[in-house]
Amino acid sequence: MSKFVKQLVSRDISKQLVDVKDAVLVTTTGMDANTTNELRGELQKKDIRLLVIKNSLGRRATEGTSLSPVFEGASGQVALCWGSTDFVALVKEVVKLDRDPGKFGKFKAAGGVLDGERLDAEKLVAVSKWPSREEQISMLVGQILSPGANLVGALLGPGGALASQIKQKGEEEGVEASA
Repeated sequence: MSKFVKQLVSRDISKQLVDVKDAVLVTTTGMDANTTNELRGELQKKDIRLLVIKNSLGRRATEGTSLSPVFEGASGQVALCWGSTDFVALVKEVVKLDRDPGKFGKFKAAGGVLDGERLDAEKLVAVSKWPSREEQISMLVGQILSPGANLVGALLGPGGALASQIKQKGEEEGVEASA
C-alpha cells in the first residue's frame, strides 16, 4: 500500500472515530468473513460498532487522540469496538462474547481505553463487573426514595397500631353488648 493510500485510509478511519472517546480492542484473527459479518450483526443489535483495522493504520488514525493508547502493544490485524449505551455495557458485551466458546470462539478481548487510560484484558474483566448506567440510575433512585419510604413507614406504623387496637376494643364491646 502506498503512502498516499495509507494517508487516505487513516484519514477515513479518523473521521469515523472523531467522536469516540472510549473503545475496546479485540482480535478476530482466524474468523472467516461470514462469521465476522454475523458478529457485526449481533453487535449492531446492541448499538455497538466493529471496525477491523490494521494496527499501524489504527495508530496513525488515532494519533493525538484519547484512543491512541489502545493500540500500544497491539500487533497484526485487530478490531475496534465502540458504542452501546455506555462503556460498561460495551465491555460487558465484549467480555460475554469473549468467554462464550460458541460461534465466535476466535473473538478475544485484547484491551481497551477508558478516559485516555489503557486497559488490558484483565482490567476489562474487572470493568465488566461494574454496574451499568441503568443499574447505577436505579441504585441512585432507590437511595433517593428510601428516606421517604422510611418516613411514611414511621408515620403510618403507630397510626395503624392505634387503629388495630380501637377495632379490637370495638369488637370486644360488641361481644359484651350482645351477651
